[in-house]
Parts: sequence; C-alpha cells; structure tokens
Amino acid sequence: MKKGEQRKQELLKIAYRMFIEKGYDNTSVDEIIAKAGIAKGTYYYYFPSKEDTLEAVIDMMINEEVAKAKEVVASPMPIPQKVAAVIYSLRPGQEEQSIAKVVESNENIVLHEKLNKRLVTEAIPLLSEVVREGNLAGVFNCEQIEERVKMILIICSKLFDEADFTENEVTAFIDVTEKIFGAQPGTMSFVRELIMGGIG
Repeated sequence: MKKGEQRKQELLKIAYRMFIEKGYDNTSVDEIIAKAGIAKGTYYYYFPSKEDTLEAVIDMMINEEVAKAKEVVASPMPIPQKVAAVIYSLRPGQEEQSIAKVVESNENIVLHEKLNKRLVTEAIPLLSEVVREGNLAGVFNCEQIEERVKMILIICSKLFDEADFTENEVTAFIDVTEKIFGAQPGTMSFVRELIMGGIG
C-alpha cells in the first residue's frame, strides 16, 4: 500500500472510531485532525468535507462486511443457515448502528440509496452462490437465482433496517423466502428465533 493510501486509511479508522464513540454529529473535522496529528490541508486533500469522510467510512464498513460474507460462503455450515448468515454479515455491527442511523436519516437519503445500491450489488453474487449450492443439494429448487436473491435483499433492507416489524411480518417473510427459493415449508423457520431474538 502506498504511503498516501496508508495515511488515508489511518484517517478513516480514526474518523470511524470517533463517529462510534462520540457520534457523527458530535465529532468535528478539527477533532479528527487533532487526533490524527496532521495539518488541516492534509485532511482536506483526502476528504473535501465531513460528509465525504462519512461516505468513505461507510464504504470501509461495507468492505469489511463483504469480507465476512465471503468467509460465510466458503464455510461448511448448512445451506439455510448460510443464507441467513450471509445476509446478517452484510449488516452493520452493533456498535456501528449509530453510524448507520446517520446514513438512514432523511438528510442523507441520497447517500443512503447510493450505499444501499452498492451493498445489494456486492451481495447478489455471494448469496446467489449459496442458492446455487442449495439447488445442487436439493435444499432449494429455483431458476432466475440472481433476480430472486435481489428480491430477498430488497425485502430485508426495507423490512429490517428500521427494526420496526411485527411477528406476522416475520412469518410472512419466512414463507416468502421459502417460496422464492423453492424450499420445503419449514426450511427457513429457524430465522424467526434469530430475528425475534434480536441477533447481534
């Protein structure tokens, strides 16, 4: 890694940690600069604004989530559990929720849509690989895999991002997931306990 890129990554990690500990709104650019021990011009060379820093921090978080999802895809866990684990690994960690909430706010709707689109784009091939594995194992029975995976990801994003859902909606989600992937009824029923138990 080149020196400039390394410095940028160090700045990102400092901003990431401060956004978690103090909150995005309560963290100033001057505080990030002071913590990093750099000149103001150096900061603005890498990030024209605090909003650009936030976007880069979220990009970094997505990169880490995708890396975790790839580990899940390569793991030997049962196919239905693997589907759930891939989806779950592509969500912000518990301590990152404060950053995620900033991006989900109305004033950041353009950034939210942009990053959500990137996450879905990254997730589709990973989850599709698991579904193909499920087809071969006889757990799933479906075609148009990428399109079906995209539907599930969109439903997950809309339904679970706000953590404001009912038990009936969870039941419907499990039923829809099984039907979309051509699974036997009950294949994904374990998801209820994960969702209602508030995993993470």
